[in-house]
Amino acid sequence: MLTKRIIPCLDIKNGRTVKGLNFLSLRDVGDPVELAQYYSDNGADELVFLDISATEEGRKTLTQLVLKVAEAINIPFTVGGGISSVEDVELLLKNGADKVCINSAAIRNPELIHEIALRFGSQCIVVAIDAKQVNKDWNVFGVGGKTPTKLNLFNWAKEVQDRGAGEVLFTSINHDGTKNGFANEALAKLSCMLSIPVIASGGAGKVQDFEDVFITGKADAALAASVFHHKQIEIRSLKTHLITKEIPVRPFDP
Repeated sequence: MLTKRIIPCLDIKNGRTVKGLNFLSLRDVGDPVELAQYYSDNGADELVFLDISATEEGRKTLTQLVLKVAEAINIPFTVGGGISSVEDVELLLKNGADKVCINSAAIRNPELIHEIALRFGSQCIVVAIDAKQVNKDWNVFGVGGKTPTKLNLFNWAKEVQDRGAGEVLFTSINHDGTKNGFANEALAKLSCMLSIPVIASGGAGKVQDFEDVFITGKADAALAASVFHHKQIEIRSLKTHLITKEIPVRPFDP
């Protein structure tokens, strides 16, 4: 059985790590390079870096900051924000990224998924999907969760898989920052219908939430931010707990 992954996320705005609630009310939580090194040294399986204002501001990802983070860590590194072309991907890979994450660009131009996969391989591309549950429907949003689309979460996830994505990163806008647990029902549906890994995001608040997301939500990986940034949950102790519950994770090896 493949091991489940624990992934801290650095949401970057103006060169600093930030975190909010339901994608709003962002606050500064630290230096991204220092946080990245801490996570790399303390049991994280991967790291995700999202330049969350790049698309909205119409600019590219902060490549120099990406390079500094990459030099500080020794775990797989995924970078997203402001990516709109194969050339953007190539630049980030040259600056230390192992994978790239696209969201709004994929919505605008779904063919970009195939182009990136063809050039660099499916294992290189993660498609992030930010969705909000309205009544019983899960609607996809772009531009950092600010712009509604006509896309349905499950239909869009299937399409990005068919176009060559290697993983899907699903963030529930309803759950983001609430610390009330992940969107496990939607995650389980995604995990069962897709053949590529599903990364869960939005809602981590306690150790039990991670146990639930792997067992009930059937996620392949769990991504979180504030509970790690504020050290409310230490990754090494989280992994110890998951191992006692017979959930396969890579043990912390200092």
